[in-house]
Amino acid sequence: MIELGGTQTEAAAAATGDLIKDVTEQNFMQDVIEASMEVPVIVDFWATWCGPCKTLGPMLEAAVVKAKGAVKMAKIDVDQNQRLAQALAQQGLPLQSIPTVVAFVKGQPIDMFQGAVPGSEIDAFIKRAIDAAGGDASGGLDDAVAAAEEMLTEGAAADAAETFAAILQEDPAHAGAYAGLVRSYIAMDQLDQAEATLNGAPAEISTSPELEACHAQIALARQAANAGPVEELTAKVTANPDDHQSRFDLAQALHAHRDVQGAVDQLLELFRRDREWNDGAAKAQLITIFEALDAKDPIALTGRRKLSSMIFA
Repeated sequence: MIELGGTQTEAAAAATGDLIKDVTEQNFMQDVIEASMEVPVIVDFWATWCGPCKTLGPMLEAAVVKAKGAVKMAKIDVDQNQRLAQALAQQGLPLQSIPTVVAFVKGQPIDMFQGAVPGSEIDAFIKRAIDAAGGDASGGLDDAVAAAEEMLTEGAAADAAETFAAILQEDPAHAGAYAGLVRSYIAMDQLDQAEATLNGAPAEISTSPELEACHAQIALARQAANAGPVEELTAKVTANPDDHQSRFDLAQALHAHRDVQGAVDQLLELFRRDREWNDGAAKAQLITIFEALDAKDPIALTGRRKLSSMIFA
């Protein structure tokens, strides 16, 4: 897990490529001075004990990702790099207070600020650095969302949550980022936090497809907590194919073990055998699973088609 403003996990680092690096005395010349000859490098001087650093770090990272390669970021832990910090201070950088953020262009510091600042000021700071280098600050929050989604896919849920949260500071009504934050909490098994976050979504995005899917995902995650053993339930269904409760429980257990296709197959078979069982529980569970998936997911597309053919047969 990442400390806000701290070191990224390998999955998160892979998602951001070489845009964001932890820098030490050994690689400062290469990753800051030399790199800034090509694109501006935003240097974040931070420490693990620094409260404002924990707020500022993810906001800086999201803004750098949003710039789509027009700027890079170097993160320097002043406690772990005291000689470097002292040397830079002797050259005129005021590093007595952190966080301190300095923009390097063509090997020289050209702008700086201290303390946690609003996202709008971070964007303006980065734009000034890019303009000073003669570059273009084009980009979009969707790129930052894509990077956070990749973190989540790679298992770095805590890092993804931080990035999604930073994006929402820029655009509180970004449905993709809001849904991503909810799914990050689900991945960390923080279901109460996920539900509270979802319920607090701005009204204008509360019925968006992304957030509607989150309702189903939370419901399925809560079911997973009580799912039974797959092997035992499989044996029960094999012994008695008309044991509808065991088949339904097996479907829940399969889904809890990420076998979504297996869960759908069991529910379709249950619906075929007795569509009215338990007030239509099989159909309701299938719809919940389909809603939790992307609309273009092959499992959802094929499953909906099979369910429809049974309904209208």
